Amino acid sequence: MTSTGAAPPLVPATRSLGKLHELRPLLAAHGLAAVDLDTIGLVEHRDEEDALECFETFEENALAKARHFFALARRPTVADDSGLEVIALGGRPGVRTKRWSGRPDLSGRALDAANNAKLLAELRNVTARRARYVCVAAYVDELGARVFRGESAGRILEAPRGSGGFGYDPLFLSDELGVTFAEATRDAKAEVSHRGRAFAQLAAALTTWR
Repeated sequence: MTSTGAAPPLVPATRSLGKLHELRPLLAAHGLAAVDLDTIGLVEHRDEEDALECFETFEENALAKARHFFALARRPTVADDSGLEVIALGGRPGVRTKRWSGRPDLSGRALDAANNAKLLAELRNVTARRARYVCVAAYVDELGARVFRGESAGRILEAPRGSGGFGYDPLFLSDELGVTFAEATRDAKAEVSHRGRAFAQLAAALTTWR
């Protein structure tokens, strides 16, 4: 995975505006540009794209998405699969984090709200609320694929705090920050988040390949 000259923009294999909002500055901090799926003209096929996340590990799901969109875009592609693992729930929701509420009719903030409501219901009367966020970032180009894993530890609150971030961020109290991911600034979150750590590894590796 080496080349000469300026690095081409990476294609993040996601339709999530929340993820794109985080990924662009993460990549830019390492001198890497990104061009989203809509900009390069890849029309959304929701059912087909949702079906890519059918595996039991973050690694398999991330690679499936990266390979799928690389085959369409024919450009270096990055993807991630990330999720929340709650110890008291046996690691759930895990790879089903995004779809845990069972509401395929919802998206964006409405889906986040449904997932958060399910999490609070599952943890009602539970005092041991340790959890971790996990992210596996995958990179695919014409020469192959690699994956990188990041984790961030914390606990689940009994009520949401903060208005930033997305997903379960208002309920996730970061051990390292002392605030929820939804209360943290974007830069502070990037320093300790699962996604920030996974993509920092990926970006650092890219600078040695190119």
